[in-house]
Amino acid sequence: MDARAINIAIVVVYLLTMLAFGWWGKSRTRNNSDFLVAGRRLGPFLYTGTMAAVVLGGASTVGGVGLGYKFGISGMWLVVAIGSGVLLLSLLFAGTIQKLKIYTVSQMLTLRYGSRATEASGIVMLAYTLMLCATSTGAYATIFVVLFGLDRALAIAIGGAIVLVYSTIGGMWSITLADQVQFVIKTVGIFFLMLPFTLNAAGGLDGIRSRVDASFFQIDGIGVQTIITYFVVYTLGLLIGQDIWQRVFTAKTPKVARWGGATAGIYCILYGVTGSLIGMAANVALSNIKIAAKDDVYAEVAQNILPVGIGGLVLAAAVAAMMSTASGALIAAATVARADVLPFVAGWFGKRVDTGDTENPEHDVKANRIWVLALGIVAIVIAIVTKDVVAALTIAYDILVGGLLVAILGGLLWKRGTGPAAATSMAVGSVVTLGTMIILEINAAVPLDGIYANEPIYNGLLSSAAVYVAASLLTRPTDPAVMRAWRLRVAGQEPEGTPEEILAGR
Repeated sequence: MDARAINIAIVVVYLLTMLAFGWWGKSRTRNNSDFLVAGRRLGPFLYTGTMAAVVLGGASTVGGVGLGYKFGISGMWLVVAIGSGVLLLSLLFAGTIQKLKIYTVSQMLTLRYGSRATEASGIVMLAYTLMLCATSTGAYATIFVVLFGLDRALAIAIGGAIVLVYSTIGGMWSITLADQVQFVIKTVGIFFLMLPFTLNAAGGLDGIRSRVDASFFQIDGIGVQTIITYFVVYTLGLLIGQDIWQRVFTAKTPKVARWGGATAGIYCILYGVTGSLIGMAANVALSNIKIAAKDDVYAEVAQNILPVGIGGLVLAAAVAAMMSTASGALIAAATVARADVLPFVAGWFGKRVDTGDTENPEHDVKANRIWVLALGIVAIVIAIVTKDVVAALTIAYDILVGGLLVAILGGLLWKRGTGPAAATSMAVGSVVTLGTMIILEINAAVPLDGIYANEPIYNGLLSSAAVYVAASLLTRPTDPAVMRAWRLRVAGQEPEGTPEEILAGR
């Protein structure tokens, strides 16, 4: 059996194992909490692994190595920004978030402000999670096309179908076990296989230094503006993303959420540094091979530098990275769609939708499975038909940060913040972000320059913050009954009634 066939066999075994996790998760899924947040029972080991796995996707793994190949050590900053976001979220907010015992970011806004006006945030969050899922699903093509020689659309469909099956059947329990295996595979593949083999092939750091430009060892070689953008978009985005918060909800205790997440954040930072070193070494070791795109470097290392069998494990690590992000985004999208968007849209027509069946938990799990299945199919279709899903993800990410960040963090940090201020700041921030993007795109000399520009997110953040502070000071403080209920939640206690019921005088 040749090297390519062995690598293919290893990846196929891995994919079949992912399907088996779906059936394992099904046996542990009995109600809504089990399906959506793994029963809120994850201890330090499982929690750390699943948190690291969900944020370290294809962009962090394949993309991180590619950035190191092109820019040198400064290629680490993308993943370092992601790790910093996990670290800040864990140390500053995760303990409080875990105590709330909710399912979505929008529910936190309703609890804190006692206002249904903030429910519009669910639409933005749904767009963000769906595009994140589509981007991760589309990334399978970078590995499957090279490894199996498949058509791009077929490669996306196969990879997406595998994630869809185990996510739909077992929910968060299946995803958690799959993430744990993916975390181990990524750790072994990146730290213990790719790094030593590529460094050895390049002659170590001295060998690299003697054959590359000095800028490869400059910490800001990728550009200061690019580094700032990574932190603004990814670090801030990770503080409020539904896919990340939903993992925080799975923690058994606030302590697990805080310190397990902090450990995952540190791990991510080390992962970023390692990926850039692998890319630098590959630049030297693969100098005789013509590489069309930087994202192809990862697969080329696996097939041309690593020994037979080990290359297959490393390719499986890349697939693992993409699947962990895709599955996390998928269940997040389904949770937001059912818990937030459906009731919000139904309210336009004067209808009330019950999103939970407490009398029949099994029926409730079935309904969640249908949402996961439906949105998973949508994500696969988007990944196949859209040529630039990254542009759509960028728009969603910019609106997420530019529109929602201030209202969410303001609610967690500032007691004087009010519901009308939160709703207004979200609307103004989103409109300014999108409006700036449209104006820049119209005037851009190159297509998509306006979408990828930094100004939209900066303008959105500044306008959102200004409106939030001004409107909070000009409007009446949040109802004392809502604030008492919020304080009970933050203290880990269950208040009597929802914010709406409290406001109604219950």
